Amino acid sequence: MNGFTFRLSTVRLAVSLTSIALLGAGLAVAPGSPASAAGEPYVALGDSYSSGVGTRTYINDGSNCMRSTLAYPSLVAAAKSYSLNFRACSGAVVADVTNSQLSALSSSTRYVTISVGGNDAGFVDVITECALPAWASDCAGAVAGAQNYIRNTLPASLGTLYSRIRSAAPSAKVVVVGYPKLFMGEDCNALTWFSPQDEAILNDTAVLLNNTTAARASAAGFSYVNPISRFTGHAVCDNPEWVNGLSNPIAESYHANTAGHRDGYTPLVSSPLTGAAVTATPAVVTAAEATGPAQAAKQRKYAALDRHIEPKVFQPPTRERLEKLADQHGVDLDAWLATH
Repeated sequence: MNGFTFRLSTVRLAVSLTSIALLGAGLAVAPGSPASAAGEPYVALGDSYSSGVGTRTYINDGSNCMRSTLAYPSLVAAAKSYSLNFRACSGAVVADVTNSQLSALSSSTRYVTISVGGNDAGFVDVITECALPAWASDCAGAVAGAQNYIRNTLPASLGTLYSRIRSAAPSAKVVVVGYPKLFMGEDCNALTWFSPQDEAILNDTAVLLNNTTAARASAAGFSYVNPISRFTGHAVCDNPEWVNGLSNPIAESYHANTAGHRDGYTPLVSSPLTGAAVTATPAVVTAAEATGPAQAAKQRKYAALDRHIEPKVFQPPTRERLEKLADQHGVDLDAWLATH
């Protein structure tokens, strides 16, 4: 799995093509004006589920944040001609949002979206543990630890963060965004061994995380959107799949893909944020992609802050790790693999 590289998006730089794309999306842009300069200020905060990990297309902003023009913040901003400051970053926890992202907010900020909390609960590590064969895994223990954190520590952290968001952007419409269930009872990936029971308790954890986040959002006077219903039928191994399973590159794994952001998150988040659901038409997608260079330049100003945030990446079971675990548990690995 070594040696993978991320593919940067190809964007059209010609002003004439940018203007055509934006006009096709129903936007009014003066000739020569970059799309990102138009409209009301919108700041996208949070983690990889907001930055767009899973879409395989990222801006070159000097960080490891993996921000995508195909993520819902970029699509909503393009459709509504908002001026986006795309601060969401892969790997971000509550403290990272506080220390590295809130400086983008001001009294003039009109719109804010945020997803955060999954990394604080160590959800990537939990998925990594649960992907092991049952004889090698303590999936239930890992899930219990995450759920304990979500119940007992996360609420206060979110409450403090949301209070700081409101103080920094007192006039903004704030929408807190939840997480989908990853599984629907099957695992079609050859190198993972999630059992139906594992998938059920992982999904239960997503529900708990969403319920906890929703309660704190409500207490702060923010809107909350829960993507579970919209993503039902589009989980890992579903057809069509809006959430990646085990992927190449590995960092894409267990995140919403381009369809998930376009058809899942964009209409869902835009409805409370803007007052009407946004449809990410091909023209909107083209307009969003055209903002890549300008957005990359904007985010490079924050690169020193963002480099302190480490992406949280799923670690699939490797032969070496399985051999060590097999020795510990007295399992004939080759014989077991031959039948699984």
